[in-house]
Amino acid sequence: MRVLLIGANGYLGRFVADRLLADPAVQLTALGRGDDADVRFDLASGSPGALTRFLDAVHPGVVVNCAGATRGGARDLTRHNTVAVATVCEALRRSGCGARLVQIGCGAEYGPSQPGSSTAEDAVPRPGGPYGVSKLAATELVLGSGLDAVVLRVFSPAGPGTPAGSPLGRLAETMRRAMQQGDGELKLAGLGVQRDFVDVRDVARAVHAASLSAAQGVINIGSGRAVRLRDAAAMLARVAGYAGALHELDGPPGPLRAPIGHQRGEGEHGLAPVAYPYPDGCGTWQQADVRTARDRLGWRPRINLEESLADIWMEAACRI
Repeated sequence: MRVLLIGANGYLGRFVADRLLADPAVQLTALGRGDDADVRFDLASGSPGALTRFLDAVHPGVVVNCAGATRGGARDLTRHNTVAVATVCEALRRSGCGARLVQIGCGAEYGPSQPGSSTAEDAVPRPGGPYGVSKLAATELVLGSGLDAVVLRVFSPAGPGTPAGSPLGRLAETMRRAMQQGDGELKLAGLGVQRDFVDVRDVARAVHAASLSAAQGVINIGSGRAVRLRDAAAMLARVAGYAGALHELDGPPGPLRAPIGHQRGEGEHGLAPVAYPYPDGCGTWQQADVRTARDRLGWRPRINLEESLADIWMEAACRI
């Protein structure tokens, strides 16, 4: 089976590529903007016609789209997350390859959820920010394309390669600095949010399973369990061997702040502001109902959060 992977050099794409390459039945071709892609192509600016010609030449059986942007203004997010997917759908409709499309969506498409609830695929999406809006628009394009397609709504990915600017990556970097400088306490804010963390390697397994299945529509990919960010921070401290105290600053969710003494003077009271830990528009709670993934893909998460955090810390510790 020939698979065309779009976005192979991104956070999720790298692990999806590794998973697909481990299958001897898969012939993988990577398409992307980087020099190390097999074929260079920018979905946000390239034409559907050019992509159609490439599809007809390569004739993949499956197209996996891991490309997209998580940050930026509404225009950039729309260009990379929505217009790009419109290009893929149009090219696949024009092409004679008949490829199946596996599109990577996100839990932010649902928006805020009722605390204590599990969000199933039949929930009405109400994204709370431009990122979720741009990804939901892409999902609607895929579902309305008439293609053989499935959208995997990935909740909060974690594990090796986690970007330093992500909530867990930022926590690891803050803890690394504290240990390096001998700080005996961390003061953090915004740790009350709860998210469904799923290891990036489990996400890659889900993509592989979806590529081989006949499942269509939307399928949630998560752990099925919401975890408070403060509990993840305590778990990370245990993994890292950080013996200092973790203090959560009082007040409503706001900017996550670095420990006292770091970049002093850049924020009020000596605390340096860092971006709010979850600017995803999902409020204080998200937890996926993952029964559809189990029933239609035969997929279950295997890697627990402690192992994911250990891998995040391993990379952070290399910078000490």
